[in-house]
Amino acid sequence: MTVIVGLAYNGRVHLGGDSAGVAGLRITVRRDPKVFRNGPYAMGFTTSFRMGQLLHHAFKAPRPKGDLDRFMTTVFVDKLRACLKDGGWARKDSEQEQAGTFLVGVYGRLFTVYDDYQIAEPADGYAAVGCGSELALGALHATAGFGLKPRARLSLALTAAGHHSAGVSAPFSYVTARRGPS
Repeated sequence: MTVIVGLAYNGRVHLGGDSAGVAGLRITVRRDPKVFRNGPYAMGFTTSFRMGQLLHHAFKAPRPKGDLDRFMTTVFVDKLRACLKDGGWARKDSEQEQAGTFLVGVYGRLFTVYDDYQIAEPADGYAAVGCGSELALGALHATAGFGLKPRARLSLALTAAGHHSAGVSAPFSYVTARRGPS
């Protein structure tokens, strides 16, 4: 299920997401958004609505300090792990913790958080997660040199994924992370 797209542009991060809830061959258009703000972060999730609810409503997102790479891989991930564990979502398999996958934008930088809690920052300045991610990435790549505004590029990526993936459905929602401190 899902496609979440992100784009870092001009000091801000823009996210877009679909509304599909998928179980087997059944699809439900959900009212609760897959993209939202939490403190200085814009977030968009795939994997589980329960994980997304915890990220949106229970996660006490820590304010970034110092080196953002170090902060994201240590302080942010430690708080995230505690929230997901307390909320009953984190899993353990062969003594390795696992969660879900989501995008995070903060202070003009876009990150992907993978299910093993690794933090990745795309060199291209855009990313997508979920079953429609490859379709959306193609659209983001194809529109890179056209001078389109971020919302237009995200909309084209979401529409392409929705047209070609049975696990993606409109309506689409959008959020932009606040600017970081100067």
